[in-house]
Amino acid sequence: MIPLRDANPSRHVPLVTIVLIAANLAAFLYELSLGPQGLERLVYQLGVIPSRLTTFPRQPDVGFGDAFLPLLTSMFLHAGWLHLLGNMWFLWIFGDNIEDRLGKLRYLLFYLACGLGAGLAHALFNLGSNIPTIGASGAVAGVLGGYLVLFPTARVLTLVPFFFLILANLPAWLILLYWFVIQFFSGAMSLGAGRGEAGGVAWWAHVGGFVLGALLVRLLVRRRRVRVVIP
Repeated sequence: MIPLRDANPSRHVPLVTIVLIAANLAAFLYELSLGPQGLERLVYQLGVIPSRLTTFPRQPDVGFGDAFLPLLTSMFLHAGWLHLLGNMWFLWIFGDNIEDRLGKLRYLLFYLACGLGAGLAHALFNLGSNIPTIGASGAVAGVLGGYLVLFPTARVLTLVPFFFLILANLPAWLILLYWFVIQFFSGAMSLGAGRGEAGGVAWWAHVGGFVLGALLVRLLVRRRRVRVVIP
């Protein structure tokens, strides 16, 4: 199911969401400017490598920054146009309403926290892996988890492939739970095959980000003020 837009207009310009999309796009354009060797060095330097997290500080040549800074930097790098556009499309559709409810600073902290948590979840299920992981998918998954909690009944215009393409207005909970179930069972199958990622997809980063977003959004949501008029 491919969401096209939600019928849930935001009250304010989603400035943080726009800045996040612009930052991801700028980082990807920088990636494109590098040659194959330069790009490989960048990915190994700024991507999450689980084995670095598990060997720090026992391994002398792995510093704190080498192990933990990529949890932040990795969420602004992408492996290709489809990877980038898919993540940014979901962020654009669902991020503005979360930004509206949390406020700009809390939303930014929420997004980054979900990305960090997603990176740790991926590392937890791939403790000895030397393969770098990049992408905003974990942070965006947190936005999806937050949207499920705050706007479960919002209608989303969705493209559904069913023998042929169908346009349908579906409730957000159906789309987001369907997405989560796919991530969870794909991750479970990859573990059954002896690895926590399969086909180049960090499934458990998606699962971890989604769950963290669903739990964290309630703690950060702004309470709406109720105006009371005393006659």
